[in-house]
Amino acid sequence: MKKSHVRLVARMAALALILSFSSWSQSEQNAVPGEYVVQMSQPEFKVRGFEVIEAIHADLFLVRDTLARSSGAAIARLKEEHGVQIAEPNLIYRTSAVPNDPDYSALWGLKNKGDADSAGQQGLSGVDVGAERAWDLSTGSRSVLVAVIDTGVDFSHPDLAPQAWTNDRELNGKPGVDDDGNGLVDDINGYNFANSKGDSTDDNGHGSHCAGTIGAKGNDGKGLVGVNWDVRIMAVKFLDKSGSGTLANAVKSIDYARTMGANIMSNSWGGGSYSAVLENAIKESSKAGILFTAAAGNDANDNDARASYPATYNVENIISVAAIDNRGQLANFSNYGAKTVHVAAPGVNIVSTVPGGYASYSGTSMATPHVTGVAALMLARNPSLTFADIKSILMKQSRPLYTLHGRVASGGVADAYYAMSGDTPPSDPNDPTTLSKVFAYQLATAHPYKENTKIEETIRVPGATKMAIRFSRFDTELAYDAVSFYTSDGTYLGSISGKQTGLVTSPLIHGDTVILKFASDESLNSYGFDVDGVLYE
Repeated sequence: MKKSHVRLVARMAALALILSFSSWSQSEQNAVPGEYVVQMSQPEFKVRGFEVIEAIHADLFLVRDTLARSSGAAIARLKEEHGVQIAEPNLIYRTSAVPNDPDYSALWGLKNKGDADSAGQQGLSGVDVGAERAWDLSTGSRSVLVAVIDTGVDFSHPDLAPQAWTNDRELNGKPGVDDDGNGLVDDINGYNFANSKGDSTDDNGHGSHCAGTIGAKGNDGKGLVGVNWDVRIMAVKFLDKSGSGTLANAVKSIDYARTMGANIMSNSWGGGSYSAVLENAIKESSKAGILFTAAAGNDANDNDARASYPATYNVENIISVAAIDNRGQLANFSNYGAKTVHVAAPGVNIVSTVPGGYASYSGTSMATPHVTGVAALMLARNPSLTFADIKSILMKQSRPLYTLHGRVASGGVADAYYAMSGDTPPSDPNDPTTLSKVFAYQLATAHPYKENTKIEETIRVPGATKMAIRFSRFDTELAYDAVSFYTSDGTYLGSISGKQTGLVTSPLIHGDTVILKFASDESLNSYGFDVDGVLYE
């Protein structure tokens, strides 16, 4: 876990009533997925692949597509049918479901408006998990039980207290007695395997932070909100006050969450070598139909080449999660893997709940509960989904980001709205590889570059409205020797480091000018880079 404790000092009142438009694609209509209003020329509706929900008028019907086609395909099919005069999506007219939690505006992972994050980095509008649009479909349900396997959860926190799962037989039983016969005493909200006791209260902060992202109580006028406004959270503690835990206690935690009925296990932890015992415990959770979300790791490692556990175990219920920043860049610490890491999610400067207040942490630990939260929201809307359904939908319906091509299997960021609506996610509007013109330009480091190299170059393409620097070769020390990009007024746009393959470009720049800066440290020099042109329009 990487973390930076930052107290939330600025509170901005979230508007309770705003129009429901996505900053990612404002042209998309908001409609009930799979439902259509059809005007017929006669008082009867019979179209194969559709069922009548209700007759609004004698010749006006609300129907459902039973074949789960895209909106465009379903409407096209309806209009082919004789007697169909009008066929339209069942549009939603309402103010969007925006919570009144005062610190909602600080949560760029849920709604990124392009504002600066808690560390001051300017964001890119629309790079988030699509929570606000998803809340028009579901805001969560207490029928969904998420086990946060971590350092515990502080259920005295006002944003977490309403979400606590309770073991009613222990709650209503006698103190010091194993009332439910599971071999554990007083496991009222979960269990503390790190200290062998029923009290699973968080003494580190990490578990509470994860829990808040999954499901801090929403629309209660307090603090902030999670991906789910309503959910039940089981606190399963095996990591101690320092954030460390043992294999034995990890296995006991997974077994406990499985036997006590969790739908999803959220796992923002990792380390160590392969363990057949741990893999078998996860396999048992898979047999029980439980989704297992796992942090990909914070070593800037390719998990395809070198496994990171538990995220890389070959068990079908695991979803491995990488971290992105608020500009959609893969976090410089995040592990990745075109085959073994499934999706990405916000994981840099994430504000959430901690004992006694709120703080900003960074890590794939923070990305994982975003995906856990999206999965829980999907289950709240459709309880019949299996973990295989959720995993497949999350990957297929992830929102593409060019920065994630070849880095995660889905090539995108988990998105709650597209996962639940079935609408086709749009292409990345900030993908620089779509630029068709090339402006010749040469710039290179020494090969290899030297220690403490400093390069700053202003590159201008006259007449360009959009541009991106193209590299024919790029290989620097990952995370430490970075090439960064800025607008002409000094606004940070993003950076690249490490060994890059395929078409390598800077982020998309609006305008005709970009400032390139390269700085190396005192160790581990690599080839460097070669610029061979600028893509532009």
